[in-house]
Amino acid sequence: MAGQVTVTVTERPAMASAPEYQGALGSLSVNASLPEVLSRGVRELRAAEEAGDRREVARCGLAVAEACRRLGRIEEADRAWKASYRAARSAGHEGAMAWALWSGGTLARQRGALRLAYRLLGLAAEAGERGGDVVVRGYSLAGLAETGRIQGDYEAVGRLHEQLLAEARRRGEARHTVWALEGIAQMHRNTGSYDRALALFEEAAETASRAEDRRGWAWALRGIADVVSVRDGDVERALSLLSQAEEACREIRLAGALAYNHKMRGNVLYRAGRHEEAREMYAQALGEFREMEEPRGTALSRLGLVKADARLGRDAAHTAAELTELRTTLDRIGLRHARDMVDKAAAELGVGPLPDHTGDGPGRGTADPVLPAVGAETLQRADVEGLR
Repeated sequence: MAGQVTVTVTERPAMASAPEYQGALGSLSVNASLPEVLSRGVRELRAAEEAGDRREVARCGLAVAEACRRLGRIEEADRAWKASYRAARSAGHEGAMAWALWSGGTLARQRGALRLAYRLLGLAAEAGERGGDVVVRGYSLAGLAETGRIQGDYEAVGRLHEQLLAEARRRGEARHTVWALEGIAQMHRNTGSYDRALALFEEAAETASRAEDRRGWAWALRGIADVVSVRDGDVERALSLLSQAEEACREIRLAGALAYNHKMRGNVLYRAGRHEEAREMYAQALGEFREMEEPRGTALSRLGLVKADARLGRDAAHTAAELTELRTTLDRIGLRHARDMVDKAAAELGVGPLPDHTGDGPGRGTADPVLPAVGAETLQRADVEGLR
């Protein structure tokens, strides 16, 4: 990973806010339960439509889109962000257009459509700049950075994460500070810098707790649990942390975060040699990811299931075939780090090396470009200075 981050504590802790809740929904807390957000959003959206207030229609539609996305109601989220964008465009409001594009780009990433995610998030950043909305521009740049990070191209996005962290601290934006800390921590964890990762995850958890950001806190606890499991083998502490995080996820109804929590619980149990329990957790997470049409989580849960099944006696031929199919799926999505995890699993289980490709599509060597052209170009244009 490029660069290093200096861990500092913000002098005046700020409360986390939810700028995606706007207009009549602007009083909603970042910790508001998603069913509540959706219910209020739909009511206020109808009222705005009846009043003919296109800007308010865009604002309320954004909240509806985000609530649906986070609840795993993908088709509804897709319709809602597009309707929000149309309303914003008819009102001639660049900032509202940018927020709708940001929501659409975030949804595209969640669905595994990474090229579309880069395109929409890049357009959102540009619209935010034109409209003078530095918050949506910052969120859009963060979305671009996260898309590159989950693909595994840390060289491309490491510096951008660090710049966004510095800017979030300067502006006192607790929620974005937590997001950036967690992203940088995850890159350190994935490259084996466990001590550094743990320090950053712990700072993220502390910052989120002070800011009363339950969502960010739950993700940070998940990160801490992962590190103490893989580094220290401390199974009970890891499971306890995940239980605390799960409570927060259920409280706000964070479907995606809850599914990833369950997948991580499977990882912790697998590392501890508790393969039957791990298999149950991977199966539960797989069902949750499939229900919300989340291909990355689906693939990672399938990988866990394959590994657990192999440890429980499944024959090598079936294991190799499933891993080969999974690697093709991850190639198609463009997730290099996750693809490398499949190769490592094959070696661990004694069924590697896997074929370079299957009939579903070409294989890809690790030296090939990670980001699609649209992603590389969009990231090159990213300018954090525009947030000042």
